[in-house]
Amino acid sequence: KEIISSMYAERMGQLPPYLFARIDEMKAAKIRSGVDVIDLGVGDPDLPTPGHVVEALCEAAHEPRNHHYPSYAGMETFRTAVADWYRSRFSVSLDPGKEVLALMGSKDGIAHIPEAFVNPGDYVLAPSPGYPVYRTSTLFAEGNVYEMPLLAKNQFLPDLSAIPEKVAKAARLMFLNYPNNPTSAVTLPGFFEEAVDFALDQEILIVHDNAYSEIAFDGYQAPSFLSTEGAMETAIEMHSLSKTYNMTGWRIGMACGNPDIIAGLARVKTNVDSGVFDAVQKAAIAALTGPQDCIRDACRTYQERRDVLIKGLGALGFEVQAPKATFYVWMEVDDCMQFATRLLDEAGIVVTPGVGFGSGGDGYIRFALTRSTGRIQEAVDRMGDLVS
Repeated sequence: KEIISSMYAERMGQLPPYLFARIDEMKAAKIRSGVDVIDLGVGDPDLPTPGHVVEALCEAAHEPRNHHYPSYAGMETFRTAVADWYRSRFSVSLDPGKEVLALMGSKDGIAHIPEAFVNPGDYVLAPSPGYPVYRTSTLFAEGNVYEMPLLAKNQFLPDLSAIPEKVAKAARLMFLNYPNNPTSAVTLPGFFEEAVDFALDQEILIVHDNAYSEIAFDGYQAPSFLSTEGAMETAIEMHSLSKTYNMTGWRIGMACGNPDIIAGLARVKTNVDSGVFDAVQKAAIAALTGPQDCIRDACRTYQERRDVLIKGLGALGFEVQAPKATFYVWMEVDDCMQFATRLLDEAGIVVTPGVGFGSGGDGYIRFALTRSTGRIQEAVDRMGDLVS
């Protein structure tokens, strides 16, 4: 075992243990010891995939023609459904042949995009806190990560003017993500335009992670980055059906935008995977083109859960803003690791310590609204016993 460990590539030493895998291990240990664990950690929807999507998969899985290797880029019908959905939802026009690429979930695209555009030593601008794969994908490409702090005083938007000129000139990619995981922040008017101007001026490519656009509350509608003037010159957007249609385990998503960036990503992917199972793509088509009331129903459910949690935390003396989007609640605490550990050890509640999303997340914890209102209320009650 020691011999094998000594043979790990040097880049492995730069990779922290994947946060959510470690949380799963800790949760499993508690369950084995007999603790009734309430998991508000990992953002995996507890709501089922819509029935008509499941039926489409079953029907397609019985077709022998779907049992062969799929198209690397994705079925033409899937890419057309994506383009139609973007036109209907965001008023963004896409060429399904050149500006849409099927992904095995948005994580797939995020993990591989630096390999197409980042040389050893190049910088990648990544939000901190932010989805951990922004950082790890950069490290696999032997790039340098420059963390853009997301601060409450800036409403969790990066201050692009604070990026050192030397870093900006050496940067190849910038990751953005709104609605944001983990802070649940939404973009403000003018920020996407500022980001496009910055990227065009510095010759930087933007990858916008828009996985949470459809999980929104109180009448808020999240925009697509691609609807920003000039975005198609320098950006792509990663999207996923995981959160929108409760399809996290299905592994289906899409990259959309600038055709040259799409081509670069596709070139990497054709060398490392063989595409998405056609039956899953046909189920995704059913999701994108079928009835959308499932999204409205899910948002109502998450909003009810949000309101229970926000009210409960407020009654315990915590100051927490009700998010307009995502199914996360981001709360400031004195010591995130200590707070999260105490919740698990003494109350059987799993939350995510903010530092796991980068140094910018230190001093926060993230709650996921992926359990019933009853379980969320029980979690609040357990917390009350701790702070009383």
